[in-house]
Amino acid sequence: MKVAILTFDGFNELDSFIALGLINRLYARGWSAAITSPSAQVTSMNGVTVTAQQPLEFANEADVVLFGSGIHTRAIANDSALLDRLQLDPLRQLIGGQCSGTLLMARLGLLADMPACTDTTTKPWVVEAGVRVVEEPFHARGPIATAGGCLASQYLATWVMASRAGLDAARSALHYAAPVGEKDAYVERLLGVVTPFLPPA
Repeated sequence: MKVAILTFDGFNELDSFIALGLINRLYARGWSAAITSPSAQVTSMNGVTVTAQQPLEFANEADVVLFGSGIHTRAIANDSALLDRLQLDPLRQLIGGQCSGTLLMARLGLLADMPACTDTTTKPWVVEAGVRVVEEPFHARGPIATAGGCLASQYLATWVMASRAGLDAARSALHYAAPVGEKDAYVERLLGVVTPFLPPA
């Protein structure tokens, strides 16, 4: 299972790194999540520079694509040359967006008429793009999901793992990362948010 975590200049570390760390807990099952960027290196909103593990076009072949957010997302949303490099297919891929990543999904026409989650700053731009924003941490319909709030990245990662690897695998991966002394309650809370949006078993 190949997972592209789209990470652009000005990215929010919590969006990209939490999803990367959680999803790669399934490496023994053949999963691989990768920081996927339009350039060889990208620098975060807090000045952390990372080397891309995959080029942007990797998203077109990945099984899962997650759009991270960042401080330059509005400019990226207006960069048609960059967005044209993405040829995504919701019939074949799971596609999720985190905070301002939802705006990029809207620009690519991936949200259709479904409600979406985003952060407070991005909300007016997503509404302007014709999307109805809901005040929820996570929402999904079929293969498309959005999350709002930096720490809601854990819900996107949970949704991806539960959708493609099953609840037991997701529970195991989350349990490893969950706070000591709170593991069972923490994992069940995450699954409680995501499970209503999973396809029938």
